[in-house]
Amino acid sequence: MAGPTTAQRGAGQQKETRDRSPRPRAPGRRMSRRTLLIVIAAAVLLLGSGAVWALYGSSWLRAEQVRITGVDVLTPAEVEAAAAVPMGAPLISVDTDAVAERLRQKLPRIDSVDVVRSWPHGIGLKVTERQPVLLVKKGAKFIEVDAEGVRFATVDKAPRQVPLLELTPGRSASQHRFGSERLVREAVRVAGDLPDGVAGDTRVVRVISYDSVSLGLTGNRTVIWGSSEEGVVKAKVLTALMKAAPKAGHFDVSAPMAPAVSGS
Repeated sequence: MAGPTTAQRGAGQQKETRDRSPRPRAPGRRMSRRTLLIVIAAAVLLLGSGAVWALYGSSWLRAEQVRITGVDVLTPAEVEAAAAVPMGAPLISVDTDAVAERLRQKLPRIDSVDVVRSWPHGIGLKVTERQPVLLVKKGAKFIEVDAEGVRFATVDKAPRQVPLLELTPGRSASQHRFGSERLVREAVRVAGDLPDGVAGDTRVVRVISYDSVSLGLTGNRTVIWGSSEEGVVKAKVLTALMKAAPKAGHFDVSAPMAPAVSGS
């Protein structure tokens, strides 16, 4: 049987070549990778421009109100005035750290403050005020001292249940070594270690030297505390002594392992 002729073999090869050649794409059927990247980049740029305009250029996200919480002695009006929030400015541009710094500088009663943006139109100020643990008399007024020994405010009227500090250091080695400010901090430590029942009855904290701190309580009772060391132990011992001798007038816990009671 005769094989395919040369013409037939050539026609077959041409047909096979046409079958293997890539078929032309239909117009608009698939977007090229380059075109797709350009479209995505344009969309991102458009969205970013819109976001920037919304944050800085529009009237939607502006500082229009200040909300203040946590105040007790301070008033919201004086806190808002000291904060000086730029009303009408874009909310995103308000420098919250600068607002907090202004508040601490202008109002020493503020111990800490959290400044937050409250979208879409507000600034929130969460204030924590310093609490007095001792008072220093200055003429007819009183200086409030907090638990860190910071003298933060002068008031006309003494707050209730805050003891008065009587600092009368003599010409002692303790005075020369520690100085008045250190002795004030020691008094603050003692006041902070007092048991709740005693703290409410304490009217005066007297400091003569580093290791000579005493308390004047209601009912003409006195407590010899000594130094501020072992404050927690002294507080427990004093509580036990007062329960054991409720009518006593003098308690000595300066040496907590050998306490003394008298005047019962």
